[in-house]
Amino acid sequence: MILANFWVYSVTEGKTYSRISKIPPREVALVLGTSPKMKSGVANPYFTYRMDATALLYHHGKIKKIIVSGEKSKGYDEPEAMKKFLIYQGGIPEDIIIKDPKGFKTRESILRCKNEFKQKNVIIVSQGFHNLRALFFARNIGMNALGFDAHDVTKNESYYRNHTREFFARVQAVIYYIFGISND
Repeated sequence: MILANFWVYSVTEGKTYSRISKIPPREVALVLGTSPKMKSGVANPYFTYRMDATALLYHHGKIKKIIVSGEKSKGYDEPEAMKKFLIYQGGIPEDIIIKDPKGFKTRESILRCKNEFKQKNVIIVSQGFHNLRALFFARNIGMNALGFDAHDVTKNESYYRNHTREFFARVQAVIYYIFGISND
């Protein structure tokens, strides 16, 4: 498991950025979905930070189009929530935002970005711990992807839960790669 995580880190080294001045421009940003609200009903900081990072990329001229990818099911629509936030809080024109309502998982969002939306040169927007796995998927299917790391949430309960989850998710990503499971 440690070797799998090391492999993910080595493949993605130098491909993630946290400073807007350092990231090279790309045509498109792929924003990975998360719930806009927490179970308590308050705004989810992971969501807000991802949207803020996306708006920053746009307003600094680093991207021209945005794909918002997440889950859409009955009574729940991450791409629509992302689009509304980017328009009304982020000041981004509606016509450059493309919704992907079938991004149920990170891997699916990456595959759909490449295969459905025909985008290979993208900036993936999520928190840094999540971007590593997303970039691993993207780079292993021939995408020239970079990651832009949204601000992370440092509350202990969510920080440790998410980082532990990602440790195991990276192992799964490596297994998918080794066995050629990609739907490519």
